[in-house]
Amino acid sequence: MPSAFKNGGLIFGIIGTVLVGLICTHCVHILVVCSQVLAERLKVPSLGFAETAEAAFKTGPRPLRKFSTAAWIFVQVALFATYYLGNTVYVVFMANSLMQVLGGNGVPLDVRVCILIVAVPLLPLGSVRSLRYLVPFSAIATVLIIVGLVMTLYFTLSDLPDISQRNNVVAPVHWPLFFSTVLFAMEGIGTVLPIENSMKTPGHFLGCPGVLNIAMTVVVVLYALVGFCGYWQFGEETLGSITLNLKNTWFADSVKIIVALSILFTYGLQFTVPTEIVWKRLGKVINEKRHTLGYYSMRLLMILGTVIIAIIVPQLGPIISLVGAVCLSILGLFCPAIIDSVTRYETGYGFLKWSLVKNIVIAVLSIIALVSGAYSSIIEIIEAYS
Repeated sequence: MPSAFKNGGLIFGIIGTVLVGLICTHCVHILVVCSQVLAERLKVPSLGFAETAEAAFKTGPRPLRKFSTAAWIFVQVALFATYYLGNTVYVVFMANSLMQVLGGNGVPLDVRVCILIVAVPLLPLGSVRSLRYLVPFSAIATVLIIVGLVMTLYFTLSDLPDISQRNNVVAPVHWPLFFSTVLFAMEGIGTVLPIENSMKTPGHFLGCPGVLNIAMTVVVVLYALVGFCGYWQFGEETLGSITLNLKNTWFADSVKIIVALSILFTYGLQFTVPTEIVWKRLGKVINEKRHTLGYYSMRLLMILGTVIIAIIVPQLGPIISLVGAVCLSILGLFCPAIIDSVTRYETGYGFLKWSLVKNIVIAVLSIIALVSGAYSSIIEIIEAYS
């Protein structure tokens, strides 16, 4: 988030973060409502993200029904790309943290060597299939990230420079990087329907205040706080993750280790999404007697894939922006807007078709974010390696 504020400015960053938070929350809201409506329409208990897209087209306007399978595939591919590349960002972050800690203690290593070192614990952790065994790691990660956040804020709020040294609003050419980075940080739409479907009282998820609104309010406030204070402290020196800006002291090193461990313990849980998507297709063509070998071979190859991508692009900031621009603008904004438009075809779009107009605006914004954010991120990657 401080990296996002560097590409937006203090005032623009706060306004932009709130705006993105509102849009993301609204898109989650309409996706959940569509899922509920379509589940009732098809007389099924619940629907996942891809199944919701498929059901919307299958029961929507007659000319669009033939695209129901394509809609399912599109969302599955978007989910896979989002979570798989998100895991790649995790690898890059952990390697950069390890490089700084070792370098500050007299063991200078290239970031790509650190990526290979990080791959050693990733291989066993990423191979755990049962979510039941991943829960303790997730719980530890939650505690570590909270401790790391508190310690990071302590560093960030110490000896703040004159705020007039920071930009309130930066040049518009940097705004695409701001929005794509905020999208990456804030968006989590792929996990929304599994959470809502597994709740004892799903009716509490939406509404006022509701689980969704409370959670997103906390997220927006925390992210705006960290982004504002981080950019205020480090200015144009702000790196892809705020922990990478901390000085090389034993206390700062402990923060980097704590946060890196929290990401390490989260890797396996996040990795479950892309692996299950691939296995649903791959498992059908592998002999049933070789399912166990095939499954774990697939996971190991996919883990190595995130490591190879990280080695190719070990710069954290640009890859975060690129993933946010390409994957999350499609998954978090474009897909819910289209699904809602198709689902509402039978019931109507309200006064002056305001709902359809609103969805078109969101879809157009997502395409603008995709094109401009991807272009800016690719240019930044090229400049970093030229």
